[in-house]
Formats: sequence, C-alpha cells, structure tokens
Amino acid sequence: MKKRIMIVDDSRVVYLQIKKLLQDTEFEIVEYCQDGESVLQAYENCRPDLVTMDIVMPGMDGLDAARLLIEKWPAARILMVSSLFYDSTIDEARKIGVKGFIYKPLEKDSLLKALGQVSECP
Repeated sequence: MKKRIMIVDDSRVVYLQIKKLLQDTEFEIVEYCQDGESVLQAYENCRPDLVTMDIVMPGMDGLDAARLLIEKWPAARILMVSSLFYDSTIDEARKIGVKGFIYKPLEKDSLLKALGQVSECP
C-alpha cells in the first residue's frame, strides 16, 4: 500500500517537481496546499501518512503551520523542505516535533530517503 503524502508549498513548480519525483514510487500525493492557513483543514480531510512542509510561505510560515498541526495531531509526520535552514530554524522545528529536513533543490534519491526515514519515525 502506498504512503499518502500532503505537500505544503507556495510554489506550484515545487509541487509539480515532487509529483514527478514520486512517480512510480511507494508514495502518492493526496493533497496539496499552497499556504499554511489551509493545512489544518486539509490534514483533517485527508489524514496523510506524511506531510512535506515548506518553511517560507506568504502568511503563515511552515514552522507555525507545523506547530499547529502537531498540537492538534501529535502523530503527524512532517518533513521540512526548504532552501533556507539555519541552526536556529532546525532547533525550533525539532522542538515543535518535525521529524526531518531536506534541502531544495530536490533530487529523487535524497527525497525518497528522507520520506522513508520520516515515515519510520515513532
């Protein structure tokens, strides 16, 4: 059975890139959100196995969206996907409960490895 993924990224280009990278893999995209504000409702509607979350988005950023998501669903497995990671950002995300991090630009092997690791996190 495929693992169900929700993509949260303000860039449709990134969404299409992830969609292409995940073709013919054990993962399938079941939801796409372009902003942090829509994350809670979308998650409740589809209950994905994993969430990829951009950090920098207009309005609510990915850290705030991740915080709200994990507060409501503590078992949510989130992989932060961004071109901007600072030690303080990673520390804050870990405190929130984010399970993993991956840098843009994305490559298939590293994306699949990161998704696999996050999916196995308790």
